[in-house]
Amino acid sequence: MQKLLFSLSIITMGLLIGYLLQRLVLSGKIKAEASLAKQRKIIQMVVLLCLNPIATIGAIWILSFENGRIALMPAIGILAMITGAFAAFLIGKLIKLKPSQQGAFISCGAMSNVGSIGALVVFVFLGEAAFALVAMYKLFEQVMSYTIWFPVAKSFSPYLQQEATKHKVRKILTDPFVLVTVLSILIGFALNTLGVSRPAFYSNLNAVIIPLSSLLLLISIGMAMKFSKIQAYLKPALLASVIKYLLVPVVVTGTAFFLGFSKVDNSLPLKVILILSSMPVGFTALVPPSIYDLDVDLANAGWMVSTALLALVIPLQMLIIRYI
Repeated sequence: MQKLLFSLSIITMGLLIGYLLQRLVLSGKIKAEASLAKQRKIIQMVVLLCLNPIATIGAIWILSFENGRIALMPAIGILAMITGAFAAFLIGKLIKLKPSQQGAFISCGAMSNVGSIGALVVFVFLGEAAFALVAMYKLFEQVMSYTIWFPVAKSFSPYLQQEATKHKVRKILTDPFVLVTVLSILIGFALNTLGVSRPAFYSNLNAVIIPLSSLLLLISIGMAMKFSKIQAYLKPALLASVIKYLLVPVVVTGTAFFLGFSKVDNSLPLKVILILSSMPVGFTALVPPSIYDLDVDLANAGWMVSTALLALVIPLQMLIIRYI
């Protein structure tokens, strides 16, 4: 119960602090030298380029790679995104969404909040070794988002502006967030393989860095929250939650089980996969609708509703992993 309350309090506190900061700045009660968007970007850069790499290196440093199934974690993460996107496409057709709504709905289905909320829940309930698997699971998350889901969303835009493939590839290969993530995994793996002893303080360091990183990312997300028009999009928002919390975890966790992940390290990878495959709509899902003139309000509603449902989903996750 203590772990559950801690996770929910971090999530609630982060979003609430961010939203309050947004309202105070917009009302003029707090004077900010930089725009909210710029402040959000600074917070995200500190976390993704500084704090997260430290935590990732330390966690992978002590991870056991004796079982080769661990190498399949990135493929499982890709499967989760494909499953969510495909389900969103089919459901969008069934409920007859307009093209601009369909593009936004597919973004909601494909992209999940693995980095801040998923990583936090995994660390709090399963520990540091499990946190190392998060980096493996989401290894190709950004690459998939930029090369596949953004173009897919763009295909539903009323204003198609095709960008040369070579330019897209160059952007991905030079993206600092992608480069730092891959580099931190490689450094952790190298230290692990070489048998270098990890300093004793690292465990306590990660115990602070991981929750702090999640809190800061959630604050940055809260700084952009909008509650308008949620009621008008309640049906697709709830359907997006069904995709995130039922269809994707059933397909992905079921696949992982048949691949033998339950036989590895007392089912630890399978537990991680269950948690990460049942995460809410990621904030990244709001980006394609914003830049490609899709239905931003639908994407925002899907994100808000699925995030709010975490209060019910996380206790259910904890109940299920006890029996895995």
